[in-house]
Amino acid sequence: MTDKKRIAIAAGGTAGHVNPALALAEELRGRGHEVRFFGETRRLEGRLVPQAGFDFYPVEVTGFDRQKPWTLITALVHLAHEERRLVRAFEADPALKPDVAIGFGAYVELPLVRAAARLGIPYALHEQNSVPGLANKQSAKGASLIGIAQPSVADVFKKQGARADAIKMVGNPVRPSVLAGDRARGRAGLGVPEDATMLLVFGGSLGAHHINARMAQLKDELLALDGVYVLHSAGADDFEATRDALALAPAEQERYRVVEYIENMGDVLAASDLVLSRSGASSVAEIAALAVPSILVPYPFATADHQTTNARYLVDEGAAVMFADAEIDSLAFKERLLGLLADADARAAMRDAARGLGQDRAAARLADALEEL
Repeated sequence: MTDKKRIAIAAGGTAGHVNPALALAEELRGRGHEVRFFGETRRLEGRLVPQAGFDFYPVEVTGFDRQKPWTLITALVHLAHEERRLVRAFEADPALKPDVAIGFGAYVELPLVRAAARLGIPYALHEQNSVPGLANKQSAKGASLIGIAQPSVADVFKKQGARADAIKMVGNPVRPSVLAGDRARGRAGLGVPEDATMLLVFGGSLGAHHINARMAQLKDELLALDGVYVLHSAGADDFEATRDALALAPAEQERYRVVEYIENMGDVLAASDLVLSRSGASSVAEIAALAVPSILVPYPFATADHQTTNARYLVDEGAAVMFADAEIDSLAFKERLLGLLADADARAAMRDAARGLGQDRAAARLADALEEL
């Protein structure tokens, strides 16, 4: 192991940014490094980071609305103020000053990476998505390392002035709690027999309604398959409507369970034989890390259709199949879903392909690259 280093991480706003950052932080902490997060106390990171036992240094930034260009002035003023404040804080307290900094793509990273640049501290970036956000694109030119989860992103960063040798394909870090998922434990908790075939369906509260409605239409045909069990996470926003549309009889509820959300995603994924889901960056990373065969339905209104590119990462390797949202009402979708549930050999081939991606080692690869800095 390298000597103990102080590593600053900026991540915030959404779970898609915070959870990969926490996965890296836990890997670094396990190697003996000192990790401190920088973020907004009022956002998700302000709750999740302290819960995970990491030091948290508050910063305050404001985003800007592209529909209201004048808000850019306020955002830039706040950014400059926080950058100067961090520079002063690092100069005043050597114990606070990091040896390396890394941002995970949210706007909150800008004060940290700019302060690091001013003080000659190497900084890194991580991009989870196939379409980089504005903060990472703005910071790319001076980055010593840019870890990416999608190969197609490399060209985007090169166009932003990033050094080609700074860009490394590392994957999207997944938290150890997910990687530790256990099939037997997951099935025991769900009451699913070991010899059953389990389908997991989830899409989140945003944009899952179409999947939920289609599942209600296919319920009878799914339950007509011998030994098939379904766990369907409908999302909080659509749970009641989905439950009513499914209208599960007591006997059906033994094999088809609908819930608002899933807490123990690691065990549930490990217990699953097939996943039907959207293809957000975190979902794709977790599905790949647990090597679960999947049918991916990209959210059609995602920025620059990045969920389709996310899905292709697994599809091109043979680890998943993809249907556009507009195609899931088709006969082809139904036949593929029912066919994969009935074809253990096809699922085994998809699982082997997913394992070949090595997504379960993403946090370690990113930590290795940071240590090299």
